[in-house]
Amino acid sequence: RIRSGEGILPGERILRSWNVLFHAGRLCLTELEDALVRGPSGVRDLLERGATLMEMTDKGPAPVPSADFFAGKKVVLFALPGAFTPTCSNQHLPGFVKNADALKAKGVDEIACLSVNDAFVMGAWGNEQNAGDAVRMLADGNADFTKAVGLEMDGSSFGMGTRSLRYSMLVDDGVLKTLNIESNPGGAEE
Repeated sequence: RIRSGEGILPGERILRSWNVLFHAGRLCLTELEDALVRGPSGVRDLLERGATLMEMTDKGPAPVPSADFFAGKKVVLFALPGAFTPTCSNQHLPGFVKNADALKAKGVDEIACLSVNDAFVMGAWGNEQNAGDAVRMLADGNADFTKAVGLEMDGSSFGMGTRSLRYSMLVDDGVLKTLNIESNPGGAEE
């Protein structure tokens, strides 16, 4: 598990930056405590070899290689333990859908939600939440990407198996710029 101030790959450094947060459904800019930032070679390699994600399309599930997904654009990726779970459905995904235009106005090209679910479930959840074109719903069915970035959790004690921690990251042309990991797993602020 990554904690503020620790690094995993050579060339990592700690940076103070601004972070976009959603609190009670409102967009807030807050100064981020120390965020993990890695140099171009370390993160690019990690994200490029991460995994092939899946996305539901009109023709069925389609592969989304992480190298292609993160290349040449600024991406906000947020990850959640599970589709249709109460906190994720009531607060997290709706906050990003509601504030997608504000994030894109700040220079973000793409916003994506990732969960360790299959593409069918992620597609159905996106439809239910009216994600539309605002947020891409990416499935990490085998947790390959989640494990590659080291942000998995063991949800076996409540029947969920391997899942993703709640986190968000800002990736600019394959380079991780900011990583935010939930400090209170399982909880949510009202």
